[in-house]
Amino acid sequence: MNKLKTQLLTAILISMCMLMTSFSHASERYGKQKVVYHINYDHPKKQAGALRNIQNHINAVGADNLDLKVVLHGNGLALLVDPDSLEKLNKFKHANANESMTAKIDSLKDQGVSFNVCANTVRGRKVDLKHDLYDVNDNDVVPSGVAEVARLQTMGYSYVKP
Repeated sequence: MNKLKTQLLTAILISMCMLMTSFSHASERYGKQKVVYHINYDHPKKQAGALRNIQNHINAVGADNLDLKVVLHGNGLALLVDPDSLEKLNKFKHANANESMTAKIDSLKDQGVSFNVCANTVRGRKVDLKHDLYDVNDNDVVPSGVAEVARLQTMGYSYVKP
């Protein structure tokens, strides 16, 4: 029995070492990154896919090695629209901030991802930050989504449109 316990413990330790080595190699391979993800479409499955891409990006590079921002404008704001606000906000086809989506957003925010919202879209579509959008405050609003994407690119952020 002791031999079995020793073999099991050895296997667990080797697995842990391999896992730690793979994380180390990933951070060496990718280094530090600055990335902006651009979302301007209202398609629930594509938006869920974009959030999966972001999580996979974090998993590969490591949250400590990544400065990642998501910029939402136009129809992309649907990602954060509360389903209870959809009828009022008739310029959106979907309200994607359901329980599943908000859990993913919270997880990404906990890993350092910031979500920036376009002030032009908020104003033009008469969106109330506090009542219509999930977990958005004044600090998350940028003057223009498109201009923010361009600004971040000039600051060295890589552009990704999932």
